[in-house]
Amino acid sequence: MDVAQLLILSSLFLFISTKILLTRSKRKINLPPSPAISLPLIGHLHLLKPPLHRSFLSLSKSIGNAPIFKLWLGNRLVYVISSRSMAEECFTGNDVVLANRPKFIVSKHVGYNSTHLLAASYGDHWRNLRRITAVEIFSTQRLNSFLHIRKDEIQRLISRLSLDSLHGFVEVEMKSLLANLASNNVIRMVAGKRYYGEENDEAKSVRQLVAEMVTSAGAGNPADYLSIVRWFTNYEKRIKNLGNRFDALLQRIVDEKRADKEKGQTMIDSLLSLQETQPEYYTDVLIKGLILTLTVGGTDTSAVTLEWAMSNLLNHPEVLRKARNEIDDKIGFDRLVDEPDIVNLPYLQNIVSETLRLYPAVPLLLPHVSSDDCKVAGYDIPRGTIVLTNVWAMHRDPTLWDDPELFKPERFEKEGEADKLLPFGMGRRACPGAGLAQRLVTLVLATLIQCFEWERVGEELVDMTEEKGATLPKLVPLRTMCKSRPIVGKQI
Repeated sequence: MDVAQLLILSSLFLFISTKILLTRSKRKINLPPSPAISLPLIGHLHLLKPPLHRSFLSLSKSIGNAPIFKLWLGNRLVYVISSRSMAEECFTGNDVVLANRPKFIVSKHVGYNSTHLLAASYGDHWRNLRRITAVEIFSTQRLNSFLHIRKDEIQRLISRLSLDSLHGFVEVEMKSLLANLASNNVIRMVAGKRYYGEENDEAKSVRQLVAEMVTSAGAGNPADYLSIVRWFTNYEKRIKNLGNRFDALLQRIVDEKRADKEKGQTMIDSLLSLQETQPEYYTDVLIKGLILTLTVGGTDTSAVTLEWAMSNLLNHPEVLRKARNEIDDKIGFDRLVDEPDIVNLPYLQNIVSETLRLYPAVPLLLPHVSSDDCKVAGYDIPRGTIVLTNVWAMHRDPTLWDDPELFKPERFEKEGEADKLLPFGMGRRACPGAGLAQRLVTLVLATLIQCFEWERVGEELVDMTEEKGATLPKLVPLRTMCKSRPIVGKQI
């Protein structure tokens, strides 16, 4: 079959699919507007340019700032929502109907055939995974019990940064340091062991795997919508290879824990005990899927948020000074800031909120797919529609925020402003690790501000360009000048 025949058949298929969709009910289906005429075979795929959250906002503006619009990506119908009120309607009134995830290539080959927590279909299996993580990791009691891990990893970071900066400013690269901290924090909670050192090969391997995962994930891969793309590119082959490498790492962690004669109280210990009595359900694949979820979800997002926060502070030294003064006034100079102190540091909390507003770690959240017909804002959402939530656009909506493009932590001094944020989603598929992420990010940021003087490497502002991917990494890793403050000498 030549290309011309393939295009004709694909166009016919798209036409018939659309016709069936529009005539499936006796009543006329009310669909949202679309930014342009879709092309044969590819639909609107040609309009998608990374980063997707910016591309979607541009498309919304092209049709009169439409708060919701539809796209045909291949033969898949996709809705993009950039309205805070519509998002709330989706994930409250239609929460169950929109609780499923689309089946993408990454979820298949890296996510154990979409059976891990982030990609699993809504149902008993997903509820059990959610229960396991809630009990073993994310409950308030467990988070409190893991505080010593967070503090130890922060202490290690302080020691690392202070090695050369006790007597003057030195240049440091923050991305890898923050990624190592976040990785170790998660792995120690899950497995009870610190696997990754300062700059060893294993640490670099983990960072590379997580980076490849988040760069390859997301809703903008043409191969997820057009089978023909899989034939002409190596995308799926590359994802299979990534899945094999990630699986080897995760299997090694499970096997090491299984061979450990000193059984502990970690999540893996609990799951291996359940495996002995229910081996048909609590398989190694289930255990590895949970480690994958926590590693990817808890490593990149926290590290990315911290890197954006530090970048903003370097570009706004007056904000950095105000935050440091607050910490010095409330905590003093004889001890490090502790997690219970955070409640007494409102300006620091505002800095974290403003960072999450401007740079939400997952700018489109994770995609949803409708399991049945439903409505939002009067528009019909047919069964099988993929729904993307452009939180990045909502957080910069001029109808919701004054000076939305500016970094202004003071805006959150106004009561109710924080309630407009959606960095972790909402509803039953909201990020279960939101509490852990906020605890870790806030405590790390407070400690970095308290323990070190920070300056930009040169006179130019820190480059705030974004990299593509499911998360929101910086294109240029943050490099900064660092100098220890006197309090560091009292702690190391």
